[in-house]
Amino acid sequence: MLKGKLKIPDKPRKVFPDRLGSLVAGFDLKEPENGWYSVLEPGEELKAFEPNGLGSVEPVTACDFDDEKPRGVDLDFRSLLVRPAKDGHGSVSAMEVIAADEKRSDLEHELSQQEINLEKLQRIANKGLPDGGGLRATTWKLLLGYLPPSRDLWEKDLTENRSKYAKLKEELLSSPSRGENTTPAEEVETDTTDGPLQRRKISPEDHPLSVGKASAWSQFFQYAEIVEQIDRDLQRTHPDMKFFSGETENSRKHREAMRNILILFAKLNPAIRYVQGMNEVLAPIYYVFSTDPNEQNAANAEADSFSCFVRLLSDSVDHFCQQLDNSAGGILSTLSRLSELLKENDEELWRHLEYTTKVQPQFYAFRWITLLLTQEFSFQSILRIWDSLLSNPFGVQDMLLRVCCAMLLCLKGRLLSGDFIANLKLLQHYPTDINLDHLLNVATELSPDTSSFRLSL
Repeated sequence: MLKGKLKIPDKPRKVFPDRLGSLVAGFDLKEPENGWYSVLEPGEELKAFEPNGLGSVEPVTACDFDDEKPRGVDLDFRSLLVRPAKDGHGSVSAMEVIAADEKRSDLEHELSQQEINLEKLQRIANKGLPDGGGLRATTWKLLLGYLPPSRDLWEKDLTENRSKYAKLKEELLSSPSRGENTTPAEEVETDTTDGPLQRRKISPEDHPLSVGKASAWSQFFQYAEIVEQIDRDLQRTHPDMKFFSGETENSRKHREAMRNILILFAKLNPAIRYVQGMNEVLAPIYYVFSTDPNEQNAANAEADSFSCFVRLLSDSVDHFCQQLDNSAGGILSTLSRLSELLKENDEELWRHLEYTTKVQPQFYAFRWITLLLTQEFSFQSILRIWDSLLSNPFGVQDMLLRVCCAMLLCLKGRLLSGDFIANLKLLQHYPTDINLDHLLNVATELSPDTSSFRLSL
């Protein structure tokens, strides 16, 4: 048994913290508390998902109010989260090609060093990583702390972590009917008469109809609904990309790998399990690692993605827990930090949103923050944004709030001229014609929210 033997790699050095703590420390599949809510079901309004039942709230969107601003209505911000249409790929200019070549040269030089300078790597990645050559895959692994700065340790660490993941799959993803809980030999019926087949005795705890919490079958069926939800979400993951969608051999292989990762995460984190939208957060990581031209790395993309997915969520795990909404690390606290950051940098816009139109961050930024902006931009734009998120020396959440604030500032003119309905629609369906480089520059140059800014250790 692997219980208690899984070791998540050391937390990243100076990049961002591993705050997941005990949630991935063991295999205690205890019953979760009620109330964990889901984030987003692609193409639908937000619905709460419970392992033992589905709960939902009546969706309320800006369209439900026609042209009249609601009065005296306490909106549930979770019901206002709708998935916008994705924008297409933009054209690439000659200057961008030249800039990409320069970035590639600098990055290749840094990654060739025997000891990687993480601070320098962060500065390079913050400007955007070039596509192709596996450079983004290697850089993300370094920024997430999955690979150590010393190249001499790469092969050893990768081998150990991939081996642990293989054992983890064998332990937690196999059906109880194929488990290792065999009956001792002395309990096996030993009638040697030809005809009747020999069979092992089955204890009440190992029977498929057992309702005991300690029963392997009970735990197996307990996750059946979660697995079904994961399967539905994976079918909707980036339907415009053949890599994820369709019924080709490769697309099915990719969905199966992502399915394994999400199920394992749910079983190792009984307090959170699976939350709708985690598939969208996993997709960029798995895509980048799977398209690594290094055949060995691509073949182990599933194992590498699992560890990096855990590390990425470790910085925002409290956002998925409704009971922790009002805690220091909860989603409401993070939304409050976004509001303060906007106030610090543009009080006029902040006052217009908060008081004049009463468009509160809960109505639009909840999805932005929880799903790391994976629903607001094209897939290639997401990769570019994540280069900046992962390379921020103060942590993913700090840069994420800066980008969210910059998204508001880049729409200042339209927001100041809009009312509740117009602004809510605008922010729930963020424009696809925004200059991404300009947006990220604005985010980088923002003044920090000193009232609530903290350095992630």
